[in-house]
Amino acid sequence: MTTDENDAGPKFDKLQANLAKVEELSQRLMTALAHRKQADSALSGPSSDVYMKAAAAYVAEMMQNPSKILEHQISYWGKSLKHYVEAQQALAKGEFKAPADPTPADRRFANPVWETHPVFNYLKQQYLLNAEAVSTAVSDMEKLDPADRRRVDYFTRQIVDMFSPTNFLGTNPDALEKAVATDGESLVRGLENLVRDIEANNGDLLVTLADPQAFRVGENIATTPGSVVYRNRMMELIQYAPTTEKVHQTPILIFPPWINKFYIMDLKPANSLIKWIVDQGFTLFVVSWVNPDASYADVGMDDYIRDGFLRAMAEVRRITGEKQINAVGYCIAGTTLGLTLAHLERAGDTSVKSATFFTTLTDFSDPGEVGVFLDNDFVDGIERQSARDGILSRFFMGRTFSFLRSNDLIYQPAIKSYMMGEAPPAFDLLFWNGDGTNLPARMAVEYLRGLCQDDGFAQGTFPVFGEPVSLSGVKVPLCAIACETDHIAHWKGSFNGIKQMGSKDKTFILSESGHIAGIINPPSKDKYGHYVNAAPVAGDPLDWKASAEFHKGSWWPRWGEWLKARSGKMVKARVPGDSTNPVLCPAPGTYVTATPLSGNG
Repeated sequence: MTTDENDAGPKFDKLQANLAKVEELSQRLMTALAHRKQADSALSGPSSDVYMKAAAAYVAEMMQNPSKILEHQISYWGKSLKHYVEAQQALAKGEFKAPADPTPADRRFANPVWETHPVFNYLKQQYLLNAEAVSTAVSDMEKLDPADRRRVDYFTRQIVDMFSPTNFLGTNPDALEKAVATDGESLVRGLENLVRDIEANNGDLLVTLADPQAFRVGENIATTPGSVVYRNRMMELIQYAPTTEKVHQTPILIFPPWINKFYIMDLKPANSLIKWIVDQGFTLFVVSWVNPDASYADVGMDDYIRDGFLRAMAEVRRITGEKQINAVGYCIAGTTLGLTLAHLERAGDTSVKSATFFTTLTDFSDPGEVGVFLDNDFVDGIERQSARDGILSRFFMGRTFSFLRSNDLIYQPAIKSYMMGEAPPAFDLLFWNGDGTNLPARMAVEYLRGLCQDDGFAQGTFPVFGEPVSLSGVKVPLCAIACETDHIAHWKGSFNGIKQMGSKDKTFILSESGHIAGIINPPSKDKYGHYVNAAPVAGDPLDWKASAEFHKGSWWPRWGEWLKARSGKMVKARVPGDSTNPVLCPAPGTYVTATPLSGNG
């Protein structure tokens, strides 16, 4: 008996045992799925109008310009037939290899089998030919208005990406090879991962992107020393401990987005924007927002401005004894900082000396890629669901933002976790990405209807405390940082909002990379560069970029110099806590780790 024959029995037994585990896990999976709560159907996809408009546009093209349709079809047929013939010819030669492959490089097909194995290569080439044909058909529809075209294009790409052969076990060589090598154990681990994720999300599926046990907020991430020096129902105010003997007179107050948690700016010392600011000799305060539950259902934008922005500004001035502060707003908090500044201008309040906006949209006339989720079909569903729950759950927001980068944040992680049985990586950025927050029902609808759909800030119709404000009311010196490949707050939209602000002192910086990496870009990494332009922030954003200067490395030092010029003289460093301002607890505080009492969050 050969060695292979000796091994066959135990390997077969192991395979059978793994198959039995699959059966057990399948029962557990059914139980987990049974706990799924019914959600508004509008949150699971666009209305049928999108597909009806696409179909109508295609029929119109067919009737009015049949030659174009025929040209598309004949081109597609020709490429497909040519590929089929080449594949047959390669096999007829008795050589088990793929024909020439002219398709573009695609990291989904990195396994060499996609290039060398005739069957897998055939699947790959045919998929990419089909994808090209669908994309061309959509892009050439002339009977769709631009907004409908963007939605049709986006959701078409989603469907095409979903049907990639890499997303199916039977046509994924990486998953098949691992299943064979592990005698099916990888599939068992994958099913265990799938069941775990569904159980963790109450019957819904959201892929775990990072090892949830690898990080502890306040222990190995968010560790910059500081203290919570104020707390109310909406936020905790953190004052960070100085690292220099003297600091600039004017303190800095950062408002992070409340869609996510503030510690994206403090993941670890090497890439902590918070630590870097403190090390430059600034007194730094950061707001940590509450993660709301259903009891916050009636909290609106005015509440965030009054009990968040204005209260934090007042506390920072009281604690430091300064009449003015430098304020920073990130994403939605940047939008709200703009609203707050316009309100303060109207009230004659000069307590904000300068403002910085990170990846901020204030003009939503062109919201970019995220705009595909801002039509009434989705927003109506969000309004109905949040009215029922009291919150817009972090689950729905996390899923929506993931679909903006579905291959990176859905399909590839799902393949590794569920098909290959791999454990989620210990990756701090992805851990933060999965540590989302809820939004109060009222606030979510006010933001989506009044700011996003109605473009109320740019139109001068969005009310703050009952009185409308406009972009022209933002008159403090300002610096705006946008990110070149941002899929949430696209840089051209950010530019268009900033140029309408009433300030006479504007600086615009365009960073390479996206919504997070473009901002969390420490000088020590020397990774992403940035564009600046001495010309006014005016005109077409593409013209501004065309004449801008590119600089290697982080924009942080440039912004630091901008801040120093607006931060006054050096004074003795301020230590958190005194008799009138007691320390409530160490940073990062309690709100950042608290679990809401209700909702999916």
